[in-house]
Amino acid sequence: MPTTHFQDGAWHKSSYSNGGQNGCVEANHSLPDHVGVRDSKLGVASPVLTITSTQWTSLITALKNDTLTTNT
Repeated sequence: MPTTHFQDGAWHKSSYSNGGQNGCVEANHSLPDHVGVRDSKLGVASPVLTITSTQWTSLITALKNDTLTTNT
């Protein structure tokens, strides 16, 4: 999915970004059933990872529950 379809003003920085002093991640929920994720330090120059809303919810849940695992 091309990243140009995400609305420019709809990026939201993580609350864990140290008050904006250090970069973190930004998410964009402007497309139905998709979430864009990018590096806030790079802003518009950042590559955008596009995932489904279901994948986003699973990621956030795993992070909150400290149950995030990787497949190796």
